[in-house]
Parts: sequence; structure tokens; C-alpha cells
Amino acid sequence: MFDMLVFHVDVNSAFLSWEAAYRLHHLGGRLDIREIPSAVSGDMAARHGIILAKSMPAKRYGIQTGMSVMEARQRCPGLYMVPPNYGLYERCSKAFLKLLREYTPEVEQYSIDEAFMDMTGTIGMLGNDPVRVAEEVKDRIREELGFTVNIGVAPNKLLAKMAGELKKPDLVHTMFAEEIPAKLWPLPVSDLFFVGRATAKKLLNMGITTIGELAGTDPALLKSVLKKHGEVIWNFANGRDCSVVEFEPPPQKGYGNSTTIAFDVTDASTARLVLLALAETVGARLREHGVRAQVLAVGIKSHDFKYVSHQTVLNQATDITEELYAHACRLFDEVWDGRPIRHLGLHTSRISDGADMRQMDMFDVMDYERLRKLNRAVDGIRKTHGIDAVKRAVFLGSPIDHLSGGVSREKRSVDYGSVRID
Repeated sequence: MFDMLVFHVDVNSAFLSWEAAYRLHHLGGRLDIREIPSAVSGDMAARHGIILAKSMPAKRYGIQTGMSVMEARQRCPGLYMVPPNYGLYERCSKAFLKLLREYTPEVEQYSIDEAFMDMTGTIGMLGNDPVRVAEEVKDRIREELGFTVNIGVAPNKLLAKMAGELKKPDLVHTMFAEEIPAKLWPLPVSDLFFVGRATAKKLLNMGITTIGELAGTDPALLKSVLKKHGEVIWNFANGRDCSVVEFEPPPQKGYGNSTTIAFDVTDASTARLVLLALAETVGARLREHGVRAQVLAVGIKSHDFKYVSHQTVLNQATDITEELYAHACRLFDEVWDGRPIRHLGLHTSRISDGADMRQMDMFDVMDYERLRKLNRAVDGIRKTHGIDAVKRAVFLGSPIDHLSGGVSREKRSVDYGSVRID
């Protein structure tokens, strides 16, 4: 029996793999884009022109996620590019998680394409051979869903995640305590979970180049340089991790949305229109989850990529679109310096449940209950008849999407009739 047994399951090149599987198994395609230099990329015309996912052959050209499309084409002129389809990715992710839950109910979705499985309580019913079970899960995903995963098997989440990264694709790796010296310690310190660029640079300046060297460093020295983070990564380097698989997600601490606009916004009226579209989506999410927000922040990224934000604490927590919008406009007016705007964001925090605890204000004549009922009625219509069933008149004829933020409309689906399928 195992004191604790965790699987980390990670889809190989998820967006590109899901696109490849869909083209091969549903659209009659013959070309497997996973086997050629290819990438899922944003739309340059809409200023989302970055690489979102790349194939293994593309990686050999030095193409990285987050790289601009222009730079990627310079490195690989023949790069095969496909548009993103987040609607497809969400469906694939749901199917992936559904299959994992056949083996244990304790599945934590870590991102859209990776998950942790606490197998401690179910491995005994499956034969007590974790590698065989992991191989079965991996093979079923490939055969039934059409894409591949890596699975790390270990006694905790940290080691399971590190194991799954060892070699790709379509493989199972273990990392138990006795395997740490051979499998974990020789890796570059930058490969350790929670060691970002800045931390890696500080460690290299200290002469620490491998995870093993980090594991053997005096933790007091690390703490003096890196504060609490030094203690955390020292424990990680020694294979220690006390976190549990959170199969019930914790309450959300904040709700927000942002959007990159297809053109530079130079006037306040257009910027306020974008803020209204963001307030629509943020307000709808708050109402859907039955919560309200008391802190509101507006973020502005100008055409030269300078970013500034401004926040306020509301007198009353709210989920009302019009109220969110009014405060957002006030924040915007207080912080915008007139520079052309590329990107706008609206974010909330200090979330509370949806109980109506609004205090009366004799100088406030706004009918909040009427607005709340109106918002909920519009939410219901959009859910039943589509998001465009109700649209504010101010958006008619406007280039601004009336429900902006998050995954943009052009990324939610693809018209495969107008896309080349090889």
C-alpha cells in the first residue's frame, strides 16, 4: 500500500494535439500537423499574433510559446499555422477529465490541459501496480480521444509533475524517493517547479546550477537570499511537498476580464465602450456564481506597452453591470493620461456571497433591485438564445464586441469550411 500516490497527467502540446486529432478524426484530414513544423497562432490583424502552441518539429527551430508570429516565420519560413479554437479545446479538456475520473473521483484540474489524480484510495482496487494503471490511462486517452499525454507517478504532487516532464511524448515516468538522486538532482535548477527566471538567475549567481546542488545547499543561506521562497524550493529540491490534490476547487478570489483591442483607442468614449463590454462579461460571471465584488480595478496598456492600473473599494459589494461600469469609468478618467490604448482590463476582488446586504443611502436614488432583476433576465435570455440575443443599442454598428474579454469571439470557433484541411 502507498501512503500517498499521485498521478500528474499532462497533454502533449495540447492545443496543437487537439487540433490535429480533430482534423484527422472528424474533418477527413490526412496530414498530422504534430509531425511537421506547425503552430497554433493568434490573428496578427487582431493584434493577437503570438504562438499559442507548437509541434515538436517546430521546437527544433527554436520556436517557443509566446513568440511573435513574425519571429516564428523568420526562424521557420515554412511553418504551418492554424487558428485557435477554444471551444474545441474546452470540449477536449472535459472529455480528458471525464476519463480520468473513471479511475478516481479525486481529480484536480490544474489547467485546461493538465490534472493531478490522487490514486491513494483507488490503486488497491486497480491491482496495486501504479505504472500499469498509468500506462492504461495513457493508452486509453490516445486510443479513445486521439491525443497523447505524459503521466508522472510519484508520492506527491511536486515529484509527479517533475516526473511527467522528463521525456515526451506519450510516456509514463516515475519519481519515488529512491529515484530522486538519479532522476531529479542532475536536472538544471531552472527546471524545478517554482523556480522562475529571476530566481534561477539568483541561484546561478550563488553557484547553484543543478537541482541536486540546490538540495545540498544550507537552507538558512537560501532563506537569507530568497526569503520564504528559498525554503520552499529547497524542500522541493529534496522532493518534499505537503500539498494535497484539491478535487474540490477553492472559492474564487477574484473575477476579471481584459481585451486587446484591434486598433489603438485614442478617445475616451470608445474606451468607455470597451469598459462597458468588459463590465457585461464580469457582471454576468459574478451573477452566475452567486457572488458580489467590493474591490474594482481598471488596467490600461498603452500602444507602447506601458501598463498602469487603478483600483477602488466600493461602499457596497455588487454584481450589477451598470454599477461596475460607472465605477470603472471613474477609475479610467482618474488614471488615463491620453496615450493611445492597446489593451483594457477590468478586475474585481474581495468577493462575498450574493446576499443583499446593501445599506440604504438617502442620497442614492438608483433602483438597484430593478437593475439586478433586469441583468438576470438578460443573462437568462442570452443563455437560452445565444449571447447576441440581447445587445445594448450603443454597440450597434460599433467595432467593439458587446461582450468583450477573456477568449475573443474569433478564437471560440473556427469556420473549417474556409480553412485548408490537408
